[in-house]
Amino acid sequence: MAYAALIIEDEASLARNIKDYLEIEGFDARVCGDGESGLRLLDEFHPDLVVLDLKLPGVGGLDVLRQLKARASTIKVIMLTAHGSVQTAVEAIKLGAYEYLAKPVVLSELKRVVDRALDEERTAVALSYYQRRQWAGLEALVGESPRMHALKQRLAQLIAAEEAMQAAPPPVLISGETGTGKELVARALHFAGQRRKRPFIELNCAALPAALVEGELFGHERGAFTDAREKRIGLIEAANGGTLFLDEVGELDLALQAKLLRVLESRSIRRLGAVRELPVDMRIVAATNRPLRELTEAGKFRADLFFRLSIIGVEAPPLREREGDIVLLAEHFLEQHARNYARPVQSLSPGARKRLCAHAWPGNVRELRNVLEQVVVFHEGGEIDGPAFPFVPLDQPTAAEAGFALPLAGVDLEQLERNLSLQALERTGWNMTHAGRLLGLSRDAMRYRVEKFQLRVDPEDSAGSP
Repeated sequence: MAYAALIIEDEASLARNIKDYLEIEGFDARVCGDGESGLRLLDEFHPDLVVLDLKLPGVGGLDVLRQLKARASTIKVIMLTAHGSVQTAVEAIKLGAYEYLAKPVVLSELKRVVDRALDEERTAVALSYYQRRQWAGLEALVGESPRMHALKQRLAQLIAAEEAMQAAPPPVLISGETGTGKELVARALHFAGQRRKRPFIELNCAALPAALVEGELFGHERGAFTDAREKRIGLIEAANGGTLFLDEVGELDLALQAKLLRVLESRSIRRLGAVRELPVDMRIVAATNRPLRELTEAGKFRADLFFRLSIIGVEAPPLREREGDIVLLAEHFLEQHARNYARPVQSLSPGARKRLCAHAWPGNVRELRNVLEQVVVFHEGGEIDGPAFPFVPLDQPTAAEAGFALPLAGVDLEQLERNLSLQALERTGWNMTHAGRLLGLSRDAMRYRVEKFQLRVDPEDSAGSP
């Protein structure tokens, strides 16, 4: 079933014609012959829009409009009248009517107005979530290394293949460590593709509790729960025609994973508290820095959802594997930050370039961008030298440089991983982010190992862990 339309019209033949026409167009339509009945039906039917006659028996159309907007301010109301005047039209619009049509009603014109009203509602919701960042196509993926060339080529091939598709393109799963630019890859895929003029909606699945994530994704009807005073369109519905980007999709709980899988299979959603399903045409791009295959094997991520999301797989390479891109990115960020802070663009000394290339960059491109922003803010001017960078000095060896001697008898690799994880946590006071940096891991990868080895703050609690 599709969107719902409530027709409040006392001319039975006109009301029936409007109802039949909208149902042919895929709407769930109901008719009331007076305002009181329409207002009573409002809470039960939860219409997406109302077609309202101005002249009604009993309570007049303008009074019904006032009560409709008082009870559901976001609802779209299209007024109909055979006794129109400029003053009446102005009053209806001031009270919140979306459009004003004179009788006799041309049904095709009514349908155009209805479609425009619903499309504007979706667009308004999309804009409220869409952070106004610079549109980014493939040209925004800065890098000339072999890994970046391979990534751009894969995206270009995917975009070219989708140009000929009639149906919605398949989901894409972007994997990669924290800070590698997975969101930028998702944006490039959207804004370089055929859906570039439609919404790009994003949600970080780890940023909200599971209950709130569900509400954000699916929306809700008025009265669906205690604080649901207004109908709200969810992100999936707002992304209709465009792209929904789910960052950190591995953080979704199993119940929500099942609901997301159903959306992918049925291409429809149901708002919380609703009885109708709404068709959606959107492309899902998901991203994760967690080992989804391992989580699937451990029963923490649905295998069926994993295989649906990973029909097309893309990897954002870590900065340490992008030979030659570090200096290129550093100069790009220097210019970008200098423009943002209205400061002159500064150049890198040979020593600064060498130091940048020697750093391990556990935080990847995000860490490099943040380091260069600090340099732009605090550097006094002139050429930037090595000591200006706020990270570990070069004479302090990395874990890879320090190395580990393999005993002749060999090691229990899993036990070694557990012990190193525990040592890093104890050294950093159980700070996941700092402990992960000591091991060259992201915060989520560190948290995964805490769960895997059942580590606890008290060492005695974890003494018997596997």
